[in-house]
Amino acid sequence: MNVVSVYRLCFTVVLLCSWSALGKAKENERPNIIYVMTDDLGYGDLGCYGQKVIRTPNLDRMASEGMRFTDHYAGHTVCRPSRLVLWTGKHVGNTGLMGNRPRSLSGTETTIAKLLQNAGYVCGGVGKWALGHVENPSEIDNPGHPNRNGFDYWHGYMNQSQAHNYYPLHLWENDRQVLLPGNELLDHPQARGRVSSKRETYSHDVMTDAAMQFIRRNHRDPFLLHIHWTVPHANNEGGRVLKDGMEIPSYGGYANRDWPNPEKGFAAMVTRLDADMGRLFKLLKELAIDDNTIVFFTSDNGPHREGNHDHEFFDSNGPLKGYKRSMHDGGIRVPMIVRWPGKVQPGVTTDLPSAFWDYLPTACELAGVAAPDGIDGLSYLPTLLSQQDQPKHRYLYWASQEGETTIGVRKGHWKLVRYRKDRDGRADWRLYDLRNDVGEENDVSEKHPETVRELIDLLKNDDLPLIANRN
Repeated sequence: MNVVSVYRLCFTVVLLCSWSALGKAKENERPNIIYVMTDDLGYGDLGCYGQKVIRTPNLDRMASEGMRFTDHYAGHTVCRPSRLVLWTGKHVGNTGLMGNRPRSLSGTETTIAKLLQNAGYVCGGVGKWALGHVENPSEIDNPGHPNRNGFDYWHGYMNQSQAHNYYPLHLWENDRQVLLPGNELLDHPQARGRVSSKRETYSHDVMTDAAMQFIRRNHRDPFLLHIHWTVPHANNEGGRVLKDGMEIPSYGGYANRDWPNPEKGFAAMVTRLDADMGRLFKLLKELAIDDNTIVFFTSDNGPHREGNHDHEFFDSNGPLKGYKRSMHDGGIRVPMIVRWPGKVQPGVTTDLPSAFWDYLPTACELAGVAAPDGIDGLSYLPTLLSQQDQPKHRYLYWASQEGETTIGVRKGHWKLVRYRKDRDGRADWRLYDLRNDVGEENDVSEKHPETVRELIDLLKNDDLPLIANRN
């Protein structure tokens, strides 16, 4: 072999190695994605959103190190439909689920976990899985199971109603039942198998530990992790039977407060999840993946008034009107904080109107995956990166079969709400100008009938329901 041939061979080898290294570098540049969703946490329950009593230092620090959304909305005002919106990138007008009615995934839906799993992400989750119902162990092998819908790993509840109990007899790790020692169910007809008389193992802690272990196992590869905590949801049956549905191992720093026990429990739940967010960020730094991990934090809907807890005790909805099961903003506008060191500017806020159906295209863009056709979401990554080319929705839409309100529409600064009962013999549509009435106290529909007609016409043109009737 002559000198020229040797040179060409060496050059080719170097070039191939460079391409390989470049490909590996791009692979490593794809961020880990962690999405944390709490259950029934209100817009006003965090210090960074105005809470004055309950302590949330870790989430307040997360906001100071990242971006805080002031106008972010859940997928719905109750649990199951809100989560379906999150997984599929479609609002309830296109999922068709408008209340906490039975629904399991069929295994054919395109979910964010499937999309990222196909792109090489390891996908895991913990907490409440609301879309693959399991009443008894024989039903665990079903198409709605998270393992059939993009998740390589899941540890938590496979029954939304059983998730009311923080001291259940077992959780599920994939298709394996994991017994929780020391927990025994209360024998009471109103408990419905969802209240425990002996309480030793707290499910929230078990699921949180599973999330941390998932990160340790998979931190060398790109991963997607969903943490769907059940706190601070009430044990509704516990509230009825024991007059206190806010189940917590300890009231901690709130033990000596002159408050009803359900309020001590609620505050302790929020501070406990805040401490676990601190654990999460500490682990990311320990594993040296903090800079390459984007973390989202939010809630599935507005604050609850259940388990003998009163959402007004801590002003959980802040300046907003309504709470869980309302189409007013108190029922659907939720806290949302995003942290990604070096990419998301620290200590900034955005008033971009956005919603759960925007998460799927955002995560796709982060992972370098094409978002599917036929979704309603728009990626808000440009906003996260402080870019100017952020696409915006024509309007945001919700429909609900629960509560006294049935339709919610947000277009710019206008908010339109339909009440279930007619008023004066006609549909009761109420219009609010959020620019100067964030609390939706002043109905201006009579002053702006053209705006009401415009918004209703948008829904008609898009074949969206103008009322969501109860089943």
